[in-house]
Amino acid sequence: MAHTTDHQTLRRVLRREIAGIIGLLTDEHDFRAMRRYRSFTFEDHTTYLEQVEALLRTRASQGSHTTVALFDPEEYAEYCAETGLDPDHPSSRTRFTAELAATGPTVPYDGQALTDLVPDLIDEAVRQATRDYAATLLAGLGPCPTCGEDIGRAAFAHASHLLARILDTAPPGDRHLVCSVSGTPEALVCVLHADDDSDGSIHLDEAELLEFTTVLAVGIATRSPGGLVMRAGTPGGTDRIHGWRLCGDGLQPLTAGEVFDAYCTDIETGDLISPESGVDYCEAPDLGEEGTATEQRH
Repeated sequence: MAHTTDHQTLRRVLRREIAGIIGLLTDEHDFRAMRRYRSFTFEDHTTYLEQVEALLRTRASQGSHTTVALFDPEEYAEYCAETGLDPDHPSSRTRFTAELAATGPTVPYDGQALTDLVPDLIDEAVRQATRDYAATLLAGLGPCPTCGEDIGRAAFAHASHLLARILDTAPPGDRHLVCSVSGTPEALVCVLHADDDSDGSIHLDEAELLEFTTVLAVGIATRSPGGLVMRAGTPGGTDRIHGWRLCGDGLQPLTAGEVFDAYCTDIETGDLISPESGVDYCEAPDLGEEGTATEQRH
């Protein structure tokens, strides 16, 4: 009996060390799409979400780690068609969900409410889609017809340099950067958070950094309209806002007046908006000669 108990204890320990993944149907539309499969037995989305959250909490209480992935019914159907799996079988959903752990948008479950987790999961899906689309655009540009250099790779390197210069010349504090590119087939917008660590270094999320640099590189490589805005500040202090416009293959600093106009004008109506209190609209820091479009690359 003692021997059996020891084995049961060891299995419980192992279960706590097994990471799990759950594919989540975040909205009613995707939920209805899955109801066409007889093996998917949930009848309403609300009950489904309640059961998922209960399962997540149970696993967390047992010490198990769970990752939540965005389950897309259309991608699932394509996956089953390509692999020859029966889409109306639980094991097929399990295999697809396992694939999502490596390739799809995911977020870890840390005990947060599902109402907080779902927006994070959707944001991650948007970031991944933006990053993949921008990377595909860059890869499709090919070599420069004049010098043979890969245009996308050169633009990414230049974007990395510009971003490093922006962070180097930024005022101290937490920084929130937004880059937008509008001249491509689809408008691209991405965000980067750069926070000061206790040792004085800058903390950057690697996924955000990759996405941001890739989108900026697309704007540079395609010479598309767009811009970059940075908001920096410290708790209790005054926020400083700087901006640059994409110009040729570089970034042209905006004056304080141009930054003010951009922030204090309604995009849709053109009406003036009251400026925020505790905010300074400032001329952008000098990025040096390589930060502006002073030479024509490619």
